[in-house]
Amino acid sequence: MRCWNILLLLFLYLVGCTNPPYRGSDVLGADDFVMDSYKIREGKLAVLQMEGFDIQELSPELLEPYPDVIHDGDVLQIAIYHPTRTDIVSSIQQIGATIGFRVTNKTLALPDLEPISVGGLSLEEARLKIQKKYREQIKDIEVFIAYKDRIERKVELAGLVEASTIPVDGRIRLFETLAMAKVPTNANLFKSYVVRDGIMLPVDLFKLIKNGDMSQNIVMHGGDKIYIADPSASTLMVLGEVGEEKLVDVPNGFMTLRHALAAAGGIADTGDRSYIQVIRGNIQHPKIYTLHWQHVVHLPSDSMLLIPGDIVYVAATPITEWNRFVNQILPTLIGIDLATKGLKGVGLTVP
Repeated sequence: MRCWNILLLLFLYLVGCTNPPYRGSDVLGADDFVMDSYKIREGKLAVLQMEGFDIQELSPELLEPYPDVIHDGDVLQIAIYHPTRTDIVSSIQQIGATIGFRVTNKTLALPDLEPISVGGLSLEEARLKIQKKYREQIKDIEVFIAYKDRIERKVELAGLVEASTIPVDGRIRLFETLAMAKVPTNANLFKSYVVRDGIMLPVDLFKLIKNGDMSQNIVMHGGDKIYIADPSASTLMVLGEVGEEKLVDVPNGFMTLRHALAAAGGIADTGDRSYIQVIRGNIQHPKIYTLHWQHVVHLPSDSMLLIPGDIVYVAATPITEWNRFVNQILPTLIGIDLATKGLKGVGLTVP
């Protein structure tokens, strides 16, 4: 009998260690969770691809500076020098010092010259063109040009920023723009984004700001829009046999499983440490990872990563029937979320 009891205990121990998962569709173990965690470590774009979004690569052209050129509405201050033609020097100086020369329909009207097209030119290109036109009439004349006033090209910012607009000049980049806008250190960089011409650019602000990845440091254009999200804009849930069932903010787009469990007060004495389950995706057709406490303790933290919308569930006993589990836990999900910000903010898709 004693031998039978030892064999029974050994059998129960082995069953607990092998950790048989819930027998539904898309059920995965620790190996799959670790492999997906390595994908998550690649950054925001990899996470979005895992969520089913079609993400384009960041074009190298977005990193290239562009010339700061003259536009309609810009007002130029022009001066000329010639040792004998004081008449034309004086007239241009007087206009330049008072109202300046406004660019209209991409052209500039100057004394004694036909209208000159300067739209799309840099100041130096415009100076040389004006000087060439004058020298066709007056030898050795020198032209000087600067902006007196201009229609500023600006980046518009919203969300957690102190500055609503930042002027651009063809050289200012995203990192410098965010620094001037004074983005707080707790901003949700995963949910923040940059829009150009109505299209979201594939930029990873977390990589740029937190990791110093200059491959994300695009050159800003006038009309670009930047939104910096609140820390609670993306969350995950920790439920079941834990110290406190709660929503946990995920401002960086990922979080270690250890961190999430710690934020919920750890696993309660009533929890089954051999069945820590991470539920990802649509609540009716989820991808479920079944993990053991030993995985959490012994595997590197950055190989056990969660993303916004995940549910970490610690059950008193293993989940044996998904529909029954949904019926039991859905009221808890809704109750917690409605008390916070609404189900949509968690990332769950409930039919």
